[in-house]
Formats: sequence, structure tokens, C-alpha cells
Amino acid sequence: MPVGAREVEVFEGARPRLEAIAYRLLGSANDAEDAVQDTFLRWQAADRGFIETPEAWLTKVLTNLCLNRLTSARARRETYVGQWLPEPVLAGDRMLGPSDTAEQRDSVSIAMLTLMERLSAKERVVYVLREAFGYTHGEIAEVLDLTESNCQQIYRRAKQNLAADRRRVVVDAGAARKIVEEFLAAALSGRTEALVRLLSDDAISLGDGGGLIFSLPRPVTGALRVARFLRTLFEPSEAKWELIGGRPVLFAAVANGLPAVVLMVEDRVAGVVSLDVTTDGIAAVHTQVNPEKLERVARQWSTSEHGEPLVDTW
Repeated sequence: MPVGAREVEVFEGARPRLEAIAYRLLGSANDAEDAVQDTFLRWQAADRGFIETPEAWLTKVLTNLCLNRLTSARARRETYVGQWLPEPVLAGDRMLGPSDTAEQRDSVSIAMLTLMERLSAKERVVYVLREAFGYTHGEIAEVLDLTESNCQQIYRRAKQNLAADRRRVVVDAGAARKIVEEFLAAALSGRTEALVRLLSDDAISLGDGGGLIFSLPRPVTGALRVARFLRTLFEPSEAKWELIGGRPVLFAAVANGLPAVVLMVEDRVAGVVSLDVTTDGIAAVHTQVNPEKLERVARQWSTSEHGEPLVDTW
């Protein structure tokens, strides 16, 4: 049935929250946008006169769409070339959603989005709605057509699977820039020990090129091995520049709530290196160079202020 101005206003008012939920569930900004658009189409086709609480109805529809997408995404990722990493988004993007609590900030970090891949689809939904958006178990039970006690069991299971004793460092743009400056100084120094000092003992480095840009097929683990890899990765090389289409300029940014390096090649975002900074040091370095996963970052970057580059001659 036709959608009037009031119904459009209701949906647009809910869109930021729907996008934030979908991004946490899917780990992909593109997929989240598609899921929210599909939710609008169902809102458009629904007999809205019988919908008492639009927010609850829209959340349920979106969640079920994401459940279906998670199932098909798992199948696609079995044939994904190399390592799969979530799609990064920059500070200020409404897809990041609420960030008032440590749980809300943590739920959208690249490390947590990657870790949530080990959860079942329903575990991920329950965890995200409860941890990041404060839904009660009763509300989640209605969304998933489960009993409240079943939701509580699923939530406990998800928490156990994601249990970690790390505490991430809260950063603003200024703090992120200092962390990135220190990281790049160590990475470009050519000295392994300078990097080791910044890393946690069990640090890990992962890269996602999606088969379009070369990246290592497996994670690099341990502070010394990661430091050696990063030293080589940041060593100037014409062969490397050829792979990404030119010599990059490096900027500091905040992505998914944590410090990040944005690689620009001739006004094109060629990569985002996210630093999972904890109280123990940098616990993970996530490098996203798959062009298909940089589209939203590129759009946001082109319309935002990002200061002077940290490195313009590499």
C-alpha cells in the first residue's frame, strides 16, 4: 500500500538504529544498507494500520532479514579468497550506533565483529540486541519467536564464546593521531624492536584483499612475528605501490572506535589499517584493502575533514 509522508518519517527516524543493528549483525556496511532497504520495502507493503509499535515491527523484520543473510554469508565465506574481515567505517558514521558504554563501543570494533563470526546466527542476534542496544530478553524473545529463558541461555552461550580479559583503550581523534604517529614511526623505522614494544605478546595481524589485492592467506601471530611482518609491509617498494596503483599517502583516523591508518592513492582510499589498542598494547592489526569493502569509507572520506597526512613521502 502507498506510503505517506508520516510513514516515511517514521521509517527514516528508525533508519540510523536499523543500520547500526544490521552492521553489527552482518559486519558489512553494504549488506547492512541492503537489509535496511529491504526492510523499507516490507514496511511499504505492510498493512500499517495493524502495526501498533513500528519500532518493534521494523526491528523484527530487519533481524529476520539479517538472519537469512547471515546464513547465505556463511556459505559465501567458505569460498572467500584469503582471510575475511569486516568492512571498516569511520568515526561519525551513523552505522556505528550508540557508543555510551564500553559494551557498545566494543561491539562494533573490528576485533569483536571478527570474533562474532564464530557465533551462530541466533547467538549473534541475541548478543548484539542485548549488549549493544539494551533490549530485554523478553523483547528479544518476541523478535526471534523464542521463549525468554531460551534467549537467556543463548546470551550466556554467546558471552562465553566471546569471553576476553582485554580492555580496549577509548580514543578520540587527537589520541588516535598520537597512537598512529607512534605506530608509523616504529613501522617505518625498519627496526623490529621498535614495533615489538608497541605490541601485546600475543598480537595478531590479519589482512583482507578479497582476492582482488594480494594479502596473506593466514594470520600472523606473536609480537615478534607480527613486528617482522609489519616492518616488511611498511618497507618502501615500487612493487608494493604497483599492487595498489601508486605510492600511498598515510592519514590518521578513527575507524570502528579505534585508531586507524588510511592509505590514500591519488584521492582514492586504497586501504584502512585498524589498530586494536588494548591496555596490553596493540593486540591486533587488521588491514582492509579489498576495494569492495572500502566504498563507504571512501564516500565518507571525500566529504569530511581529515587533516594533514602523517606521511606524504614514503
